[in-house]
Amino acid sequence: QVQLVESGGGLVQPGGSLRLSCAASGRIFSINTMAYYRQAAGKEREFVAAIMSDSSTRYADSVKGRFTISRDNAKNTVYLQMNNLKIEDTAVYFCYDVGRNFWGQGTQVTVSS
Repeated sequence: QVQLVESGGGLVQPGGSLRLSCAASGRIFSINTMAYYRQAAGKEREFVAAIMSDSSTRYADSVKGRFTISRDNAKNTVYLQMNNLKIEDTAVYFCYDVGRNFWGQGTQVTVSS
């Protein structure tokens, strides 16, 4: 059974940093493209970042230069390092296993002074 367990969300001031983690089950993790999406209150879910099996990455324009997605295949875990956070980054962040079309439960990130 597929499982994605997310952690690392919380409350941070503008300009601060957070690191999200997404631990995945399954032996095929290393070949799966993994991604993060986010959904702010009253808005549609939007793409944030993705990392492919060869560790190449893609980012939404709104987070380029501030967020970094990475993976540790030995730990079946994907990370999203978020720096210089802005109020508009406030949202629920979801981990997504693209290969298996499976979503994590989401973790709240709130950026507020």
